[in-house]
Amino acid sequence: MKGRGPFLMALAGPIFSRLVKAALTLLAIVILNFCLIHMAPGDPAAVMAGEAGAADEKFIADLRERFGLDQPFHIQLFNYVGGVLQGDLGYSYRQQAPVAELILDRLPATLLLTLTAFGVSLTLGIIFGVMASARVGKTTDSLITGVALLFYATPLFWVALMAVLLFSVKLGWLPGFGYSTVGGEETGIWYALDVAQHLVLPALTLGLFFMAIYLRMTRASMLEVASMDFVKTARAKGLSARVIRRRHILRNALLPVVTLAGLQAGQLVGGAVLTETVFAWPGIGRLMFESLAARDYPTLLGVFLVSAAMVIAFNIITDIVYRIIDPRIGAPA
Repeated sequence: MKGRGPFLMALAGPIFSRLVKAALTLLAIVILNFCLIHMAPGDPAAVMAGEAGAADEKFIADLRERFGLDQPFHIQLFNYVGGVLQGDLGYSYRQQAPVAELILDRLPATLLLTLTAFGVSLTLGIIFGVMASARVGKTTDSLITGVALLFYATPLFWVALMAVLLFSVKLGWLPGFGYSTVGGEETGIWYALDVAQHLVLPALTLGLFFMAIYLRMTRASMLEVASMDFVKTARAKGLSARVIRRRHILRNALLPVVTLAGLQAGQLVGGAVLTETVFAWPGIGRLMFESLAARDYPTLLGVFLVSAAMVIAFNIITDIVYRIIDPRIGAPA
């Protein structure tokens, strides 16, 4: 207990610094996204007028005035940034609802999918990476690394489609689309099991790609650490191979894996766009795709902001975990 106080104090400073940098980064992202979105071709007012079946100039002008699209660019930017700083992400003129409500309604599904896929990919990657490093040069090693390379090289959307065709359409083992059974009346544990069944295919599809990356990194890192002097000393002391692999090699080999996992955790959000679209998973990735097709700029900007915040949060969490695994990080010389 006595040793935790100074460690936590030393950890507080870097975390505060990262939070300040994260806030400034998000502000820059808000401004940059707004500029890029408004440079894209297409007029949201024209899209809405076309859907309403009244594409005359006066109706389009009324729509532009109603949603503030007729104002100068710098006024729109100032109003939007001011609203974001107050927690207002704008109003979706496509779905007639506040953007924050739309995102909060979809965010739990995306977090469930991405966190499950992240846990699956990291766990399987480390386990199979350790197995491959323990049998380097043998058939098991070649088989594991070959399968990993296959999943890494295969497009994500193709794996998703093949998973639906095989496990849902052909075998009928798992549901292929949606978050839960349509019209289902399950509650409590039965509802959770229903959601878990629908989660299996999208989470595995998204997780297997990143699993291949962590597997190869774990294998390479384990082999590198195994050749170091302190491991040779542990062998000379007569420690068993299992103890050496678990206590001496794996702990040190995990450092680069944790770093890579943290950097790529945010990419799961990007991968979720394709996965959610194929599996009709009601998350913010699918909301992003729908908003892009409808030129719903406020919703699109809100999704971009939340996605960027998730990436930054993953990086901060990774930095904290990295310092816990190796307290020497950031320690004074």
